[in-house]
Amino acid sequence: MRTLSKGMDRISEIIQKTDGKEIDGETVFELYDTYGFPADLTALILSEKGKFYNEEAFEKALERQKNRSRKDSAVAAGDWIVLADAPSTEFVGYDILQDTIELVRYREVEQKGKKLFHLVFDKTPFYPEGGGQVGDKGYIESNGKRLSIENTYRENNLIVHVSKNSPEGVGSQFEAVVSARDRNSTEKNHSATHLLHHALRAILGNHVEQKGSLVEKNYLRFDFSHFSKMSDEEIRKVELQVNAMVRRNLPLGEFRKVPISKAQEMGAMALFGEKYGDEVRVIQFGDSVELCGGTHVEATGEIGFFKILSEGSVAAGIRRIEAVTGEAAEGEVFGEIDELQSIKEKLKAPKSPGKAVETLLLKQAELEQEIAALKADKAKGLKSALMAKAREINGVSFIAEQVELDPALIKDISFQLRKEMSPLFLVLATAQNNKATVSVALSDEIVANSSFNSGKIVKELASFIQGGGGGQPFFATAGGKNPAGISQALKRAEEILSVG
Repeated sequence: MRTLSKGMDRISEIIQKTDGKEIDGETVFELYDTYGFPADLTALILSEKGKFYNEEAFEKALERQKNRSRKDSAVAAGDWIVLADAPSTEFVGYDILQDTIELVRYREVEQKGKKLFHLVFDKTPFYPEGGGQVGDKGYIESNGKRLSIENTYRENNLIVHVSKNSPEGVGSQFEAVVSARDRNSTEKNHSATHLLHHALRAILGNHVEQKGSLVEKNYLRFDFSHFSKMSDEEIRKVELQVNAMVRRNLPLGEFRKVPISKAQEMGAMALFGEKYGDEVRVIQFGDSVELCGGTHVEATGEIGFFKILSEGSVAAGIRRIEAVTGEAAEGEVFGEIDELQSIKEKLKAPKSPGKAVETLLLKQAELEQEIAALKADKAKGLKSALMAKAREINGVSFIAEQVELDPALIKDISFQLRKEMSPLFLVLATAQNNKATVSVALSDEIVANSSFNSGKIVKELASFIQGGGGGQPFFATAGGKNPAGISQALKRAEEILSVG
């Protein structure tokens, strides 16, 4: 709504600054690109002001943007430079994080204007992105020169290492070193997703199935099938069960190259979106048994602590949990404790902040009632003052004033005056927080017997306060960002009634 409001302000500004009827197409594209205004909506708003935009210039600007997007997303990859025949890459990263490896091929690529290099080795300890787990980072070193590895992913049977540095002139044999800190943090989160999956099925029911995940060093994201929002009690139960499994320090049970039929007999759950061959890898922590190719902690105690950050919907029947583990989870808890301590200090209630908040809320409610009563009295007095200021123009009672009331009370007074004064042409404006509001109210007699329409009138007056608005024939309101234009708006209202 804030974006749309800014867009409306921008349209009003453009209209005011344009002398002729044609609006530049580049400007309309800005509205579309920055504020999300469809071109046909802009055209409709402009037509109401007797203006139009240059469609050819708009289309050219749109095409330039599409070309930029295509250029940014395109990857220009050179041919592979093959140094040795190796149809596949052996992954050794389940057991070690450092190894001596041989470069077998590489290529230069360009993406978003940046030059990168794809490196493939005979074997690697770097885990390639897959199963929701992000690819490893680290470095490779040869002849005293170190090349950073920014990401790792799988391409067919090859494991591709992404580096900013060229391997040319460095050598073909490297010492590969995975970032142990990043891998360890990622493993904590990955193992936690298995425990989370198990806890969700135990607490919510066996209908829960994993529908996707993201596991990185800073946090984990877990999507699952469930028909309703989890209650606070359910979330707490899941956290308690996961942390109970963490404290039990359940050892990792890893079974490699297990026939798929045997894995199924073990009760292993397949992960959503994964394809499995005849032989699979099974990961077990206590009663949690899943098919998984990712890396994990040696025992659940390494996870340290598990904390859910949020739970929400991502699609029909699909929920998402975001959570943290280890030091990140501790940081979340300590952050909440610090915030609670700050609240206690501000409330001067070190032992019972809850009661202090309740007392504060009761006082707030009492004050709000007092304020409402004062506003009502003020509005009552203002109504009498406005009636006394009414002037007759062309046989119609005319009132146009700037008042110090919020829009809700202005509407209330307007409806009261409509009933008590007829025929009535009423314009009330207010300025609050550098924002302007103009309201127009017409009695039923005027609406029925003339061409006057509150909605049309308020749209014209809105141009003076650099805003927009609308409403019904008998009452309409406009908002804008230029309170200085209120006096001009009130003057124009008098001119409209005088001309008839």
